[in-house]
Amino acid sequence: MTMTITKVSMLVAIAGASLLSSPSQAADVNAGATKAKEVCAACHGMDGNSPQPDYPKLAGQYADFLAKALRDYKSGARKNPVMQGFSAALSRQDIDNVAAYYASQPAVLVTRR
Repeated sequence: MTMTITKVSMLVAIAGASLLSSPSQAADVNAGATKAKEVCAACHGMDGNSPQPDYPKLAGQYADFLAKALRDYKSGARKNPVMQGFSAALSRQDIDNVAAYYASQPAVLVTRR
């Protein structure tokens, strides 16, 4: 059985469309707030603007940056034993939710003189 270029193109287009339309779970900011309260707020603050200089401010950071950082801590690609321990308990969806939550918080600019 031979296929024409048109048929092959159509099959490739259908396969590509089905991959693009596969369901993906959007981040849930409210679930992120709940998880942040449980796991992150003690160090980073509930609003992501930790008053402690030892802990990074997360509020207003890009969600994709925060999610990548957490995934890297979880995998060990980014080294910090404390963060690796906290991130180990987070699912992929938890990470996306927490990242979306902190990204949605207003950043507090601090300047030193």
